[in-house]
Amino acid sequence: IMVLAADCAILIIAAGTGEFEAGISKDGQTREHALLAYTLGVKQLIVAINKMDTTKWSEDRYQEIIKETSNFIKKVGYNPKTVPFVPISGFNGDNMIEASTNCPWYKGWEKETKTKSTGKTLLEAIDSIDPPVRPSDKPLRLPLQDVYKIGGIGTV
Repeated sequence: IMVLAADCAILIIAAGTGEFEAGISKDGQTREHALLAYTLGVKQLIVAINKMDTTKWSEDRYQEIIKETSNFIKKVGYNPKTVPFVPISGFNGDNMIEASTNCPWYKGWEKETKTKSTGKTLLEAIDSIDPPVRPSDKPLRLPLQDVYKIGGIGTV
């Protein structure tokens, strides 16, 4: 059982020409980070496709990135239908908190989970994270690193 894990990971992918290709390549960091998140027990994923302003908000580029990324995260263990894909420009704030007018083709994301949710922004995707069941009715458990025997005090 994974005791300490994040509830969700946000995979930020650069949409720039060459940047996405480098990240999704065999030894790319995009692949590495998605695999790491899943391996460490992070069950929910959000994909933010950043620097869309540098592609002039190209719908074709967005769809190409979704297709490639979906294929990869499926192999890792995520279900792409439960992953919101959000085109953003972090530099300009597009689709971060409020929906952007720079991508009229973007109808928003849809997430197929127990509580089906939709939205347009990264904030809405974060707000749609399903809170995991936490065993708060169980006794407290803590990970221990070491046990010390201190003379005159005892074992701590």
